[in-house]
Amino acid sequence: MEKYIRPMLATDHAIVVDVFKDSINSLCRKLYSKQQIKVWLSLATIDGAMDRALINGNGWVSCLDSEIEAFAIRYPTDRLALLYCRGRSCRQGHAKSLLNRIELDALVSKEKSLKTEASLLSYKLFLSLKWKIIRLGSANINNVSFNHYVMKKNLCRDFV
Repeated sequence: MEKYIRPMLATDHAIVVDVFKDSINSLCRKLYSKQQIKVWLSLATIDGAMDRALINGNGWVSCLDSEIEAFAIRYPTDRLALLYCRGRSCRQGHAKSLLNRIELDALVSKEKSLKTEASLLSYKLFLSLKWKIIRLGSANINNVSFNHYVMKKNLCRDFV
């Protein structure tokens, strides 16, 4: 089986939304309530919730053979907006490879740093890649509260 990363195409958007749903359904049940998961999943169908990042962002997909297993989108250019992986492909290096690719792209785009809001599930991955926690944050989606970690990584320009 061949694993590779490629730029996200407009024709990938429906599959990427499926990856988003699969990730939340299969990986988040131990950390989030049923109500939180239901509301989080609704972002896939609410007009504009994901569309702006999908259409205007710089995205990459991680594939196993020809199947998309994970994706990451930078939007705006200094923010990692989305990073999701199918449950069946969790802990196989997809997210790490995507984060490295996103960081390289940001460097090429002359960004000095990247920021993100990492979930309770993903923040440890970010820490392992030298991202720093700025603070604990929270978001409200349809009157349901979510905690997350506001994180940042200063990018080193020595490698570009």
